[in-house]
Amino acid sequence: MKPLVAIVGRPNVGKSTFFNRMIGERIAIVEDLPGTTRDRLYGDTDWNGRTFTFIDTGGLELGGGNPVGQIGLDNQPGDLMNHVMAQAQLAIDEADVIVFMVDARSGITAADQDVADLLRRANKPVIVAANKADNAARRMDAVEFYSLGLGEPVDISSIQGVGTGDLLDRIIEDLPPVAENDDEDDEGIPRIAIVGRPNVGKSSLLNNIIGYQRSIVSDVPGTTRDAIDTEIEFEGHKLKLIDTAGIRRRGRVGAGIEKYSVLRSIRALERSDIALLLVDASEGLAAQDTHIAGEIHGATKGVIVIVNKWDLAQEQRKAEREGVYAHPNDEIESAEAYRDIVAEGLKFIPYAPVIFASAKTGYHVKSVLEAALKIAEMRHLRVPTSRLNEVVQDAIRRHSPTVIRMKPLKIFYATQARVNPPTFVFFVNDPEAVHFSYERYLENRLREAFSFNGTGIRLQFRARTKEDIKNKDH
Repeated sequence: MKPLVAIVGRPNVGKSTFFNRMIGERIAIVEDLPGTTRDRLYGDTDWNGRTFTFIDTGGLELGGGNPVGQIGLDNQPGDLMNHVMAQAQLAIDEADVIVFMVDARSGITAADQDVADLLRRANKPVIVAANKADNAARRMDAVEFYSLGLGEPVDISSIQGVGTGDLLDRIIEDLPPVAENDDEDDEGIPRIAIVGRPNVGKSSLLNNIIGYQRSIVSDVPGTTRDAIDTEIEFEGHKLKLIDTAGIRRRGRVGAGIEKYSVLRSIRALERSDIALLLVDASEGLAAQDTHIAGEIHGATKGVIVIVNKWDLAQEQRKAEREGVYAHPNDEIESAEAYRDIVAEGLKFIPYAPVIFASAKTGYHVKSVLEAALKIAEMRHLRVPTSRLNEVVQDAIRRHSPTVIRMKPLKIFYATQARVNPPTFVFFVNDPEAVHFSYERYLENRLREAFSFNGTGIRLQFRARTKEDIKNKDH
């Protein structure tokens, strides 16, 4: 396991800016607003040959009526504030090294003193990073943070990058010794993104799967702002779950925090293998659901459509009947009717299984993971070249290629170039002669012959060269 380095501090001292610079990309949401980061956010980096994981956290505020040693947060709704406190405390508990970030511009505050007291009791290596030391005067003033009793502070500027190398050197010194499994390869672990529009139950599903509060769960749309990863084991297989912020259509995305949340979600989808697309059974299939499904299909991901809140939808249906006798097959008929609605609305992903579930009660949640494992297996299926070409030639005999601009398409042979996603290369006389309808026909024939249930597949068409002929003959 990679060692963990938690970045903690009171709100708006530049934790997320530092996190983004260390990771090398804009993963954390940065906004000049206290309390922007709520969940723990993870990102890998390396320095001097050592790889480790940074954890960005929500801002810590002690006091305000909270008992000493209990984390609090100003300017946040009460229930949500308590969840944020718990997430920050979990980051401190699981970290190997803690970077305590303070603001060199404002100097030591009472909140800094309270956080320092908390960190001393954590019994972990703590490094004080005096951020926003953008000039010589502020770097000199940073010495006052010695009084926190946590050792020599490191003055840095996250925006300019000044002093970050020195801070990384200190982190490397405090990391635990390299373990033999530090280089453990997790490339083979299926990555599953939980996606959907806001407030459809994504974080509830994640928490139900893993059995504890890994993500903040709230009825307020937009609670989850960043994509966060959790590794689990299911039936002897490791899986990596990615919880994401709700995706909305680009035209409906507001500026600021929500804008970056959507970008996070789409990027999380890009780095996943399989997407769990949640739709709200109590509201029906929405235009945003179709938009998200299009993103999944365009990225050639595996996909499971989860009709969530099915228990709530059934309660609503019973209430509408108001005393009418409920036939035992009513739920089955209702599910089939809903399945038809999903099939029509998401007809461009007919290969996606549909599971009716309740993230709140756990209904069919196990079935979701079982389906995900099967899809992961299909995404790594390798088709023998000889069998592949038998299927392709049979498809050509059944239905000749469409003629475009008086130039008939000739398919010489096909091969599977890669897995995850399954990618097939067709060597042809002219790639421009491939009509989209014939490409769809070939895809359907491949699905018929080799299943590929639940996953997108890619078909690529290339003009055959003399080198290709030579390689094929060998």
